[in-house]
Amino acid sequence: MQVYKKILVTADCSPVDDAILRHIAALARQNDAQVYLLHVVHSHTLDQDRVLREQAQACLERYRAELQAQGVQAHLVIRSGEPDTEILDEIAAKDYDLVAMATHGHTFLGDLLFGSVSRSLKHKISIPLLLLKSE
Repeated sequence: MQVYKKILVTADCSPVDDAILRHIAALARQNDAQVYLLHVVHSHTLDQDRVLREQAQACLERYRAELQAQGVQAHLVIRSGEPDTEILDEIAAKDYDLVAMATHGHTFLGDLLFGSVSRSLKHKISIPLLLLKSE
């Protein structure tokens, strides 16, 4: 029985992505699911947006190759804007079954000071949200 068919994985192209990618690769294989790798570029100028998009493209291509080597079909999604807004818009635009993301393990104070995309998502989406604390 397939529980998940389309899994959205948010990636910030940092070492915390490794944990969620390992977990999702196994989950996707078990469910014969497709994985959509999402990175949101948060920039302030057009030049910065262009450079950050190129970096995100290279990062996500690496992740896709890793997943495909494990037998998982993966797609890339790059959006620009505020991360929580863009993730919510992506979820609304497609028929995902699960959203998965690694957390940075901020302290409560860190979450208050810097905000938390995961906290925002867990209050605003109606599909399952898998949060995996990075090592």
